[in-house]
Amino acid sequence: MSGHGNTAVDERIGTGLKSRTRHALSDEFLRKAVAFTTDKLKSGRLQAMDTFGDWEAWRERGKAIRSHTIDNLDYYLGQFADNVVKGGGHVYFAKEGKDAVRTFMDIAERNKAKLVAKGKSMVSEEIHLNQELEKKGIDAIETDLGEYILQLARETPSHLIIPAIHKNKQQIAKLFTDASGEHFEPETKVLAEYARKKLRNYFLEADIGLTGCNFGVAESGSITLVSNEGNGRMVSTLPKVHVVVMGMERLVPTFEDLEVVLNLLARSATGQKLTTYTSILTGPKASGDLDGPEELHVIILDNGRSEQLGDPIFQEVLNCIRCAACLNVCPVYRHVGGHTYGSVYSGPIGAVLTPLLQQDMKEAGTLAYASSLCGACYEACPVKIPLHDMLVHLRHRKVKMKLTALPERVAFKSYQTIFGNITLYKLATKSAYYMQKPLVREGMIKSGPPPLSGWTQSRFMPMLPKQSFRDKWGALQQELARKRKEGGKA
Repeated sequence: MSGHGNTAVDERIGTGLKSRTRHALSDEFLRKAVAFTTDKLKSGRLQAMDTFGDWEAWRERGKAIRSHTIDNLDYYLGQFADNVVKGGGHVYFAKEGKDAVRTFMDIAERNKAKLVAKGKSMVSEEIHLNQELEKKGIDAIETDLGEYILQLARETPSHLIIPAIHKNKQQIAKLFTDASGEHFEPETKVLAEYARKKLRNYFLEADIGLTGCNFGVAESGSITLVSNEGNGRMVSTLPKVHVVVMGMERLVPTFEDLEVVLNLLARSATGQKLTTYTSILTGPKASGDLDGPEELHVIILDNGRSEQLGDPIFQEVLNCIRCAACLNVCPVYRHVGGHTYGSVYSGPIGAVLTPLLQQDMKEAGTLAYASSLCGACYEACPVKIPLHDMLVHLRHRKVKMKLTALPERVAFKSYQTIFGNITLYKLATKSAYYMQKPLVREGMIKSGPPPLSGWTQSRFMPMLPKQSFRDKWGALQQELARKRKEGGKA
């Protein structure tokens, strides 16, 4: 039961992008579900902004905190690790995903673990931990309701904070019916009650509880978890061993800084003042404590993140607090959902982060084109990451590396030549009028061969006029001069 799988995301990220996009666009329910939920989340964020005070001042403060942390990441990582150890925990640094998996397997082997209860963790998705545990015969059970639903469906998350955004009650009822052998009506209360009873046993029986980390507090070595379900708190306190898998950038220096980013996170993600459960965990169970794990292990993952440090263009991507506000406003994400991206991280942040983490411009770099470059992601981002600019730079990098298709390179080279020569430009514009005639119907170009078909399959293209504005401009200038002359004589 531990594995996630999805035929859509098993395809290569770049070469499978178009087929995944076509599949998503043909799924009317998915499009309506994603649009409905993202609209609701966006409205909540806007309402929260209006009632919060000077939102721009908070954004600037959030940006300053995150930028300062990333600028001094080596210092704060050292401070955080030292304080985790002082509090009785263990810290491991993993250069790559496979190193993090190996470390977790060592911990599981030492504790003879057979069952892992998981809280929500995008980093564990990033390193494909569930699949590796399945190979070792270790059951990993997702206890976040959305993640649990997707685990039954053998799918990956399609949204950073609402992983099952594309599922409806009927689909969930069928999954629960198939998994349990009981019949369930598609009623939210009934489905939630089943999940609650089913998952409660896993909390009590698990050998290891695994969570992500929303923010680590460097000054104390504390782990901060936020959720709207109680599973994170159960997973981190009931099993004897608690393992945290966190990205190396998920730090804030102080609790004062934590207050700022938690306010920004909740309001940007769901429009709440604070998430329902905010847990701050410092060290394992101490003498005299009534609950808590006997062991705390913190695995800090690099996996391509350090490659962005010092980069004047891309370092700011590490400022991300994973609120998903950029997904909720992105016109591309809202039409196709998260699985289209073929990556754990979707939407504008995924389109930037995935090729950088994977250091793969040939395949993953294609995601930079899954954007309208409208800038809505920047306007929504609570820490002001210029994702639209980064997407342009990624496209530029892909072009400079000559990783775009040969026909595209030839086309743009021709474009450069024509637009750099006035005679060729005039000849091309006049020729285009006559060349378009076989495609024109009722004054519009309604269909055409590739690459024109990429446009006309969803919209019409107006035909080019016989006389261009440049041609008209000369005549207009002559007419204007004539009227001035006539006016002067009068």
